[in-house]
Amino acid sequence: MTGDRIELRGLRAFGRHGVYDHERADGQEFVVDVRLELSLESALRSDAVTDTVHYGELAERVSDIVAGEPADLIETVAGRIADAVLEDPRVDEASVTVHKPSAPIAVAFGDVSVTVSRRHENIAVLSLGSNLGDRMGLLESAIEAISRLPSVSITRKSPVVESSAVTLEGVDDEKPAYLNQVLIVRTGRGPLDLLQALQSIESDHGRVRQERWGNRTLDLDIIDYNHAQMNLPGLELPHPRAVERAFVLVPWAGADPDAVLLGHGSVAERAAAIADQVTVVRE
Repeated sequence: MTGDRIELRGLRAFGRHGVYDHERADGQEFVVDVRLELSLESALRSDAVTDTVHYGELAERVSDIVAGEPADLIETVAGRIADAVLEDPRVDEASVTVHKPSAPIAVAFGDVSVTVSRRHENIAVLSLGSNLGDRMGLLESAIEAISRLPSVSITRKSPVVESSAVTLEGVDDEKPAYLNQVLIVRTGRGPLDLLQALQSIESDHGRVRQERWGNRTLDLDIIDYNHAQMNLPGLELPHPRAVERAFVLVPWAGADPDAVLLGHGSVAERAAAIADQVTVVRE
């Protein structure tokens, strides 16, 4: 996790939640605190509100939920808010506290509240590649680094394949060949936070970004995230060129024979059609 956070505290909204008839009929004021854990790196670079969670829109959404369908328990209300907040793929974790200052309690009290915390448990497909240095050693080191990331668990590893280098001009057999592998991971990180962590691992392994599609010690890409279509700052999912790349599809099919690429169907079927473009070097 990045440690970045957005907090909205003390939002007041009128609702009709409670187990008693008079609570439903008369209603009362509720107070809500929301804490979001997410990566703000894109917003820090761009200074654009579109690259972060708009807290004004967040406040309106929370208020609408409190004023909406009545629930017996404020636990239910807090859960509804947390689930709504996590619909934004940029949010990694949400903590929601709902206060009920006018709760029907027979003794004097200062406050009563319920806190619900939710985090994404997502499935991501990662592609690894290297065509400089100790290629196999770099892939193994990258996998070890990924396995140590907080909120990331590797569930499947593909065979390793070798492929010709692909440049902006096309396949270039004069450049060093790549070793490629695919990982399936379960993660509590949002896609942008995960991307930032992968780019840090690339840098730690000597990746230098000078030439697009140039030689590299390590290349880490997110290919798919929750089988969903997303257009985020610096990240389009599923990866727009995955369907063309045997060095992605063949190992992906090896890791998950039942995988489906959104908009294109079976990964295994598409991989079979272009499998001759790669060579399996390690199962």
